[in-house]
Amino acid sequence: MAESTATTEITSKRSGLGYWAQRVLEECDKVSQNFDADPVHDLRVALRRCRSMADGFIPIDPDPEWKQLKKLGKRLFSQLGELRDVQIMMEWVNRLGNPDDALTQALLRSLSEKERQLKDSSRETLDGFDRKHWESLARRLEKRARKIPIEGIVFQHLAVERWEEAHLLHRRALRNRSQIAFHQLRIGLKRFRYTVENFLPKRHERWGKDLRELQDLLGEVHDLDVLWGVLSSRSDVTSQQRHHWQTRIKEERLKRLARYRQKMVGKETLWPIWRADLPIGKQLERAALVRLRIWASFLDPDAKHSQAVTRLSLQLYQGLVHERVLRATQASKRILEAAALLHDVGRAKSKQGHHKESYRLIRRLEPPLGWTLRELRAVAAVARYHCGALPNARQKSLIQLPSSRRASVIRLAGVLRLANGFDLSHDQKVRKLHVERQNRILVVKAEGYEELGPTSERIAAARYLLETACGTPIVVRSLISNKGPILAVKNSQRGQSATPGCSPRRHRNVSRDAHNFRRFASFWISPHRRDR
Repeated sequence: MAESTATTEITSKRSGLGYWAQRVLEECDKVSQNFDADPVHDLRVALRRCRSMADGFIPIDPDPEWKQLKKLGKRLFSQLGELRDVQIMMEWVNRLGNPDDALTQALLRSLSEKERQLKDSSRETLDGFDRKHWESLARRLEKRARKIPIEGIVFQHLAVERWEEAHLLHRRALRNRSQIAFHQLRIGLKRFRYTVENFLPKRHERWGKDLRELQDLLGEVHDLDVLWGVLSSRSDVTSQQRHHWQTRIKEERLKRLARYRQKMVGKETLWPIWRADLPIGKQLERAALVRLRIWASFLDPDAKHSQAVTRLSLQLYQGLVHERVLRATQASKRILEAAALLHDVGRAKSKQGHHKESYRLIRRLEPPLGWTLRELRAVAAVARYHCGALPNARQKSLIQLPSSRRASVIRLAGVLRLANGFDLSHDQKVRKLHVERQNRILVVKAEGYEELGPTSERIAAARYLLETACGTPIVVRSLISNKGPILAVKNSQRGQSATPGCSPRRHRNVSRDAHNFRRFASFWISPHRRDR
């Protein structure tokens, strides 16, 4: 047990962005001496680890410095990659060729000359590598990386995405059997391996050996394909020599593909073993939502407010479903939850009109596994109307949605707008909402709500979108209040504020928005239809 703990501690010290970024600088000093094969390989491994970590964080953390880190190391990584390819070709020629054969000697001379040229160009690239900028970027990004726990559900969700991509490429390669298909499979499997290696170390302890072997097998298949391409392009190769090399390369290639199929095709394949140890079903759906929440937390200046609004939105939604004002669907619920979590991400760039900026940021997101692009656009539209002007039939945010989804999006936006109204002061005083029907009126009772306080005026405006979208008057009361809703109902039916102390300017704004929205509602929303 003590030995296992010690091993875990050593492994943790030899992982993470800080460790590998420092390794890059150390390996740069080693490789600069003579650019031999082993130091070049070690430097590329360190660079690849940093770049693959950046690939993992880019979908989760919107900080542009992750892309800067990738870009900073890209030129050196690519240049060393060309050099490494030539060095590998020399190893294969020595392994498969006859030392006394003239073609073998000619190939080695040609590759040696190309290696010398690439070493010179690699030295120039290494001299131009900005080590100080690299170190400062890594130091800042390492602090951000610590916010997301290793082995957490977010990285498990990312691993499922990589697994899905690699498995699709696996099926395609077995169907096509082309060089390109197997090369793409190698890249997909490599991305899955690096995700597990960087972010799921416990699983990597179990899977790492197999993943490395599979990557090596497919890597050698690719190397042999490249070697045959080099030989095919030479004009000094006789037909006999061509046949000899083709036979040797084909034999070696088939051996490695047979070994790959032995491990990855059939009943006892590794694919389902890996997949069974990653999230599935509802756990996978929840993981996608957590991933969106983590992304929002890097932008939202007040994550506690968004979490409070999310809680109130879901309570309000459940109450409306219970009273049969809305029809419950799993898709609607998770769209509402995601929109509530993400509704304030635009505040990172602009306080005024932040709802529009939130809409733009959400639309730029790549849908996480388990979400469709159409659903994510619905989330963006719901977040767009959590405050500000009411929806308008001419706005692109609605026109770009399918006509069958627009009414549902408006209802969900009405729910979010009202829930957000309860916490516009960001004080989380309103803790719980309860919805009940009294005759033809919906009464929303709010725990912690002050009927004569400053929140009441905001609520008067915030509830209007939901009232019109659902075709039902809504009255908001304190959960412990005994005051009747009669005066509020009459004013609500006229589209006016029901709150004493509401300013004349607020009355005018609400009335104007009400007039515009009535025109919109008559075109797109039927008050008697439930949420579809």
